[in-house]
Amino acid sequence: MHEADAWAREVPLIAFDDALAHYEEHGYARLGQVLPDRMRAALVVRADDLMLGRVTHEGLFFQHDAESGRYHDLAFGAGYVGPSLRYRKIEKLEKDPIFRAWIENPLFERIARARIEGDLAIYRAALFGKAASGSSALPFHQDGGSFWGLSRDPELQIWTALDDAGEDAGCLEVVPGSHRFGLATPLGGLIPEHVVAEQGVESKIVRLPARAGEAILLHNYLWHRSGENRSGAPRRGFTVCYMSAETRCLRKKRTPRSFVRVFEPTSGTSSE
Repeated sequence: MHEADAWAREVPLIAFDDALAHYEEHGYARLGQVLPDRMRAALVVRADDLMLGRVTHEGLFFQHDAESGRYHDLAFGAGYVGPSLRYRKIEKLEKDPIFRAWIENPLFERIARARIEGDLAIYRAALFGKAASGSSALPFHQDGGSFWGLSRDPELQIWTALDDAGEDAGCLEVVPGSHRFGLATPLGGLIPEHVVAEQGVESKIVRLPARAGEAILLHNYLWHRSGENRSGAPRRGFTVCYMSAETRCLRKKRTPRSFVRVFEPTSGTSSE
């Protein structure tokens, strides 16, 4: 057993019925500070090690932040461009034993099983970073739609703050209840600016500053965004999207994806 697995078992098995009820109604819910300090420290170190190339895993997806600090200037498809602490996204972190232990911690298993029937898999496990030296803002978006190319859209994400994520650090910002209205566009992903303007959501936004170690439930259809990091310190959040293992990839231009099953006696197998 990796040491991180033991640390993950230190997570408090809190009651979460009220959190799930809030998530159902509003599209998000706070779980409180549930990430054990020792494991949070290990995840922070591992995040830096991955960005700086001190630890490598074949098949990780990297996206570096734009030098301009503008989301629309991001380079797509460049992957790992060398040691840097300014990567805004690293995906496929289920390949890393420390992140994998947190993905499969007992509290998250109980929550996922309460919300999703049958065997479980993950769509993605991703680190979203905002470097201390500046970062791009992420516009309003939804995590689903034809862009994701799935037989059914997942609904449950659990986001964990690895660092303090105050308002000055670009905390999560959400539009409560927006998940109940489905997709803003069939494609999903970024919500067009004119749609945001038409809905007049600025007065409805709730900011969710979080302390390091805090976890937040997010519905995939919830309108959410995050601002620039002006705190002078790194702001990293780790998000896991759980779904039914029966979910299939529908893409045809490339080989359909398979998805890693979780919470099994022997983890690591994929849905066919």
